Amino acid sequence: MSAIGTHLAQALAGGVLALALLLLLPVVVLALQILADVLAARAPAAPPARRDGSSGNAAILVPAHNEESGIARTLALLQPQLAPGDRLLVVADNCDDATADCARAAGAEVIERFHDARGKGFALAFGMEHLRRDPPAAVVIVDADCELAPGALDALLAELQRTGRPVQALYLMLAPADAGVGRRLAQFAWRVRNAVRPSGWHRLGLPCQLMGTGMAFGWDMLRDAPLANASIVEDMKLGIDLARTGRPPVFCRGALVTSQFPDTSAASATQRTRWEHGHLEMILREVPRMVVAAAARRDGKLLGMALDLAVPPLALFGGLLALDWTLSVLAWAVGAPGALVALASVLPAVFFVVMLIGWHGRGRDLVSLGELLAVPWYILVKIPLYVRFVFRRQRAWIRTDRR
Repeated sequence: MSAIGTHLAQALAGGVLALALLLLLPVVVLALQILADVLAARAPAAPPARRDGSSGNAAILVPAHNEESGIARTLALLQPQLAPGDRLLVVADNCDDATADCARAAGAEVIERFHDARGKGFALAFGMEHLRRDPPAAVVIVDADCELAPGALDALLAELQRTGRPVQALYLMLAPADAGVGRRLAQFAWRVRNAVRPSGWHRLGLPCQLMGTGMAFGWDMLRDAPLANASIVEDMKLGIDLARTGRPPVFCRGALVTSQFPDTSAASATQRTRWEHGHLEMILREVPRMVVAAAARRDGKLLGMALDLAVPPLALFGGLLALDWTLSVLAWAVGAPGALVALASVLPAVFFVVMLIGWHGRGRDLVSLGELLAVPWYILVKIPLYVRFVFRRQRAWIRTDRR
């Protein structure tokens, strides 16, 4: 072998090993979460929890920007779940449609905000400032395009009362019944992220991330939180901040919140970019800090939250594992030991097997086994999104257009 070939083989082998080491821990975490969820699914379901009168009143805070088409249904599903003394507060934020009028007609208390600073965080801060005049015992945040299943509000507040920690509902995005395979694969990936993984981590006694809607807090948890920001993942950052104060969020599978995927591909692209760029930003910025803080404080829950956050979006995760295996084959072709290919095959194999287990338990109603063959194409079409993260990262909050 020439000197150039030897150096190339060594360089490729080093890259393969480095990437494999970076992906090893996320693969282990994902496997633990999916396997623990399988065990959780076999356990008998607990009866629905209900709050008692000692928990005090709650304010349901609904930030809304141009949501006239759907807010009436959101509020109609919330109204029957309110207890005496509860408040339903809508923040009509920089609206140029009839959102405020629709919310008032549905029986909600409405405040309107008009300001150049835009973003959900600013709307939440405005609502909290309004509530400060007569503080409730608890605050539940529900997006204006979401639907709370019957009993969800009681389940959230009962869990908040029981644990004294922020509570995150099971939040699912739904695709139309006639959606193509790409949209249904996206729904399956969402289900793994928001249902399977937090359920498995919860079974192991570990916290979840906040997901933006269906979130319950004690007033003292949210009162001084730095909500007024234009972060594209303000919910995830809030959960991390609360975990650092010793109050990591707890998952409540018994409270279901649903929303619909956007109808247009442009709106879907906007939504995916916001979620995935925000998640990757949090991985780079927050995971190292959380690990250091968890080690210093010997805080297992904060460490568990950091490990969960370190699992990248599934399409990127699968793509990186495929890239690592491909590089190992190239390294072998120019002279690296064949054992490198075998080593680089272990992590993709584990990933494939646990995802197949997750699909068997939680995804067969969405995609068939044959349709899983479209996963490589699903990964390929998302490559530009990840390239933009490197060269043109989205940093400002942009509302997903649903009209």
